[in-house]
Amino acid sequence: MKADLRLDEASLRIAKLERINAALMAHVERIMDQQGGAYSLFQTAIMLEGRVRSRTEELTGLMHSLEHSNAALIAAKEEAETANRSKTRFLAAAGHDLLQPLNAARLSASALSDMPLSPEALAMSGQVERGLQTIEDLIKTLLDISKLDAGIVRPIVRPVALGDLLGAIAASFMPMAERKGLRLSVRCPEIRVDSDPVLLQRILQNLVSNAIRYTSRGGVVIAARRRERSCRIEVIDTGCGIEASERHLVFEEFYRGGTEGDEGEPGLGLGLSIVQRMATALDHALVLDSRPRHGTRLCLTVPVSDSQAETVAGPELIATRLTGARVLIVENDPATADALKRLLQNWDAEVSAHRDLASVAERVAAGHAPPDVLILDYHLDNGACGLDVATYLRSVTRSALPVIVTTADHSAEIAAHVARLGAELMHKPIKPAQLRALLTHLLA
Repeated sequence: MKADLRLDEASLRIAKLERINAALMAHVERIMDQQGGAYSLFQTAIMLEGRVRSRTEELTGLMHSLEHSNAALIAAKEEAETANRSKTRFLAAAGHDLLQPLNAARLSASALSDMPLSPEALAMSGQVERGLQTIEDLIKTLLDISKLDAGIVRPIVRPVALGDLLGAIAASFMPMAERKGLRLSVRCPEIRVDSDPVLLQRILQNLVSNAIRYTSRGGVVIAARRRERSCRIEVIDTGCGIEASERHLVFEEFYRGGTEGDEGEPGLGLGLSIVQRMATALDHALVLDSRPRHGTRLCLTVPVSDSQAETVAGPELIATRLTGARVLIVENDPATADALKRLLQNWDAEVSAHRDLASVAERVAAGHAPPDVLILDYHLDNGACGLDVATYLRSVTRSALPVIVTTADHSAEIAAHVARLGAELMHKPIKPAQLRALLTHLLA
């Protein structure tokens, strides 16, 4: 009996121990599972940290690469800007040197055409003058494009009487249109616009010149229409038109298409290129519309001016003979001085030519009669300025002698210097007709 009781107690203890053991094992397994999870998390964290470190190194390397690239781009940009400025300075200097002999050649050709020549010689003289005009136009346009690209040109916006401007442009191109049998008309209300008058005039001159050049029959219309606070200036022709595939090319340099202009010769292909640059500088929208074999319309949108001030008309220049007028020239380029002297002598003027102020002073000391008008080159030898001659002669004669200053430099500083002296500025190459008209006005 006692043995059975002991057996039962032993069984109960064994069962209890088994339950305790099971509980302990379950607890141990839970702990092991938790440790295993923590280990896995630890391993995952280590792996992620490695990836983060790797990505950080990659990003750091990329940032350094970008910094180097940006530095290289900045250096390249500065180098390009320096090269562009150097190019502009070179073109300005080269342009001055090229325009000097061209000026002498044009004056000589004009003087030659005034002499009694055979018809064949006159025809050859005309061909030479047209060739020189083409060279001059090319040089001036390349200089203008360079200055516009370099941002040197700063528009001076002021109110412009549009009707007067368009009328003057039409009058200047009327002989060209009549030679081709074309009609040239202007339609413009009394309106004033805000623009740079010089740049606006050159834009419209280029547009009208192109329209006449590439129109063989019909005509050209210059029309201005007001649209609320803006004015649309349109140059419309009945010419050959432009194919749709070529319209995006017409504003590129030296693009001339396949159509020939006057006398079977294509243009230089720079007119519309510089027109677009000047329009951009003025912030005037320029739009082209064309139909092949029907014509082309170019529209320039200009803001209407709030100013109602009247435009003071300049004196009308009338070309007449300059018989007996005493003209004193100061020009350090012998070829230009000789050509200008011959041209003025052909107009019956009495001319004395000098290289510098010292030579002029010797003439004054010799007791010669004072001149009636001065034609002075701005840049003389050894850094001297032609305006010093004007100041000297005005002090000697005690009179406000009229002065014409010639230069191939188009800078605003020179224009301001000339204006302060009350002189007239004429850019080289000198156009004989303009010179003659200006001399007539100054001597009137």
